[in-house]
Amino acid sequence: MKTIYTLSAVPLAMLLWAGCKSKEDKSAAAAGPPPTSVSVAEAKVVNATYYDQYQATVVALSSVELRAQVTGFITAINFKEGEVVPKGKILYEIDRRNFEAAYQQAKANLSSAQANLVRAQKDADRYAFLLKQDAVARQTYDQSVATLATNQAQVESARAGVTTALTNLSYSQIRAPFTGRIGISQVRLGAQVTPGTTLLNTISSENPIGADITINEQNVDRFYKLQRKTTDSTFRLKLSSGGMYNQVGRIYAIDRGVNSLTGTVKVRVKFSNPQDSLRDGMSAVLNVLNDESGDRVQIPYKAVTEQMGEYFVFVTRDTVAAPPQGKDEKAAPQNKRDTIAQQRKITLGPRISDKVVIMTGLKEGEKVITDGFQRLKDGGKVTLGAAPAQGGAAGGKPAEKPKQ
Repeated sequence: MKTIYTLSAVPLAMLLWAGCKSKEDKSAAAAGPPPTSVSVAEAKVVNATYYDQYQATVVALSSVELRAQVTGFITAINFKEGEVVPKGKILYEIDRRNFEAAYQQAKANLSSAQANLVRAQKDADRYAFLLKQDAVARQTYDQSVATLATNQAQVESARAGVTTALTNLSYSQIRAPFTGRIGISQVRLGAQVTPGTTLLNTISSENPIGADITINEQNVDRFYKLQRKTTDSTFRLKLSSGGMYNQVGRIYAIDRGVNSLTGTVKVRVKFSNPQDSLRDGMSAVLNVLNDESGDRVQIPYKAVTEQMGEYFVFVTRDTVAAPPQGKDEKAAPQNKRDTIAQQRKITLGPRISDKVVIMTGLKEGEKVITDGFQRLKDGGKVTLGAAPAQGGAAGGKPAEKPKQ
């Protein structure tokens, strides 16, 4: 009987041990996963001046292709290629001999017509006097009047011929229409030119100069307002070399309408160019002062995640922890508070270096998690300290650069 009693105690002890272990597992499950170690940064209000960027092309405000308007051979080129030429300077000369001869002939024709007009006028006056005396036939008088009118018309025709000949003579000299920089000549001495088809050269103005950008039609009203502003810091030009141009710009013109195919509008901004630093055709980036510059909340850009085109951060928040089951809160002072991570939707502004402007969703002084949020869920417990090595994001991917 004693032996039977000893053997029955073994399974009883195993049952008791299993029950204790089950209670321990339930307690561990109730306690949840351990807190995640993270790093945080405080959201700070900073006076931020930032610009929207647009690809720009430098253009001359005045640019003209020089073409011949008469036929002939180039007899003189009176400039150095690439130099600045003053308005009115003779740049090319076309063989003038035929045009000078035509002009002289036209003047001679005018003199002859004027002489015939004088004679016809005298005849008409004489026959008019004789007609009053009944000394001449009415028909003779009428013929003299008609001859006078014909000679008057011939004088006007001869005068027009002089104007035409003089115009053609002037076309034999191609002059600079304005002060600007002349390009490389497309013709040489002795070359034959044809009216309207032969390109001689191109001349363009340099000071002031423009920068063309293309904007979406939604921004047209904004640029009309900027056109009326007088501030000198709205438009800054960043050169292809990476440096900033030292002159500020103003809106010169906004195109008359919207391109129906692209939904865009061209805007031209004018800059002073005293040192000829800007040249027609250069590429640059036009920085336009953002209307929302000023005191704005900024956080490290690496704290932002992107999900389905929306942006989020994790913000730490302290909460009062519940006491262990069956115990009073006063009996467990070591479990007074927990720090949890709260996911917050935000609206991004421009990125400035390693920071990003937050337009909505955060307040000054709130702490955002910058490292260790990859395995966090909304409401998860965290502890401040060295964050673990970053891995794949569970709640989203790192944010891409927001569109300006």
